[in-house]
Amino acid sequence: MYLPQEIIRRKRDGEKLKADEIEFFVKGIADNSISEGQVGAFAMAVYFQNMDMEERVSLAMAMRDSGTVLEWESLELDGPVVDKHSTGGVGDVVSLMLGPMVAACGGFVPMISGRGLGHTGGTLDKFDSIPGYNTTPSNELFRKVVKEVGVAIIGQTGNLAPADKRFYGIRDVTATVESISLITASILSKKLAAGLDALVMDVKAGSGAFMPTHELSQELAKSIVAVANGAGCKTTALLTNMDQVLASTAGNAVEVREAVEYLTGKYRNPRLHEVNMALCAEMLVVSGLASSDEEAHTKLQESLDSGAAADKFAQMVTALGGPADFMTNYDEYLAKADIIRPIYPPKSGIVTSMDTRDIGMAVVAMGGGRRKPSDEIDYAVGFSDFVALGDSVDDQTPLAVAHVQNESQYEEAKRALHSAIDISDQAPSSKPMIFEKIRLEDI
Repeated sequence: MYLPQEIIRRKRDGEKLKADEIEFFVKGIADNSISEGQVGAFAMAVYFQNMDMEERVSLAMAMRDSGTVLEWESLELDGPVVDKHSTGGVGDVVSLMLGPMVAACGGFVPMISGRGLGHTGGTLDKFDSIPGYNTTPSNELFRKVVKEVGVAIIGQTGNLAPADKRFYGIRDVTATVESISLITASILSKKLAAGLDALVMDVKAGSGAFMPTHELSQELAKSIVAVANGAGCKTTALLTNMDQVLASTAGNAVEVREAVEYLTGKYRNPRLHEVNMALCAEMLVVSGLASSDEEAHTKLQESLDSGAAADKFAQMVTALGGPADFMTNYDEYLAKADIIRPIYPPKSGIVTSMDTRDIGMAVVAMGGGRRKPSDEIDYAVGFSDFVALGDSVDDQTPLAVAHVQNESQYEEAKRALHSAIDISDQAPSSKPMIFEKIRLEDI
């Protein structure tokens, strides 16, 4: 039997905690036998003293085991169970294409996604813009869709990593969110609870990234790879560029529209395509569905060219309650804003930088995201047809097209883009979309 205050004291003093001490404390978080003050004190002690990789593994596994851990063996699936998780971005619509593409290549993707957080768009909010699509199905339906279609993208089921839910809420109000040890455990507790064979992390770096610097993004990626593998889940990470909006759109219905057009071949933004293909390929390689990046890319391109990936998306939408003809009539089903109008730059020149975080917050301000959890979302609002870094703009070439409900929203959106996008007469230095691939042997 341990005393919570002794565990807090030992971590406060920089001592290494034993696995059973961490397990005891996490159980107390989950069953409320440890007070909010003690949880906050523990979080602050970790924030200042950190945890080594063994402690992080113990914390992630204890939080995983605080609730239901999904199992897939009883379904006798004929392929690996694999997923991707992103630290969030603006215009990051990757999950909508990636899941169906990997399923078309023989993987099973039980993707448990979240809602928008801060400036980042949420995958669940995008799916909620599809009429009838059920983001909170029963566990039975979730498993049935994974087995029969190969992919199901849903929200967090009731009892997955409940300790994380309470712990995060307390961290949020005690200024202890920005701890790589605690972020690692929080992300992985939910992914490990999904019973995955393999995981690929998309860790963003740049002006729209969750972590404030490139170095911290890299540190988080390495921590997640080390801890997930330590907990028995084969995991790699890609460090990807979030210095500009990833897709051509930012919003909910507008991003779903872009995802459908990507899958059907109508339009593929080159930045989005590069990042999506890299993540999909890494999923195929790490899960054993391909022996090399080259083989993976060939299989993935075939899934697009043959229409197999688009078919998987259509089957998933229908199986989870959405329209059976969604892929052919998506434009009729997705909400449209009252005003769809270009935003032109204040001067001519070359797009040299974007404050991607501010662009994300502009979408939130329109009603496309939440300021507080109870806020209703307007699925129609957002931006489309974004320029890219290095593009030339003038009074005939807009920065983006605004999708808004009234004139005041349009003026606010225009001010936000003019403030967030820098224009000069010099082209910016070129940066890759994929900064780095991080595998366990590289750490």
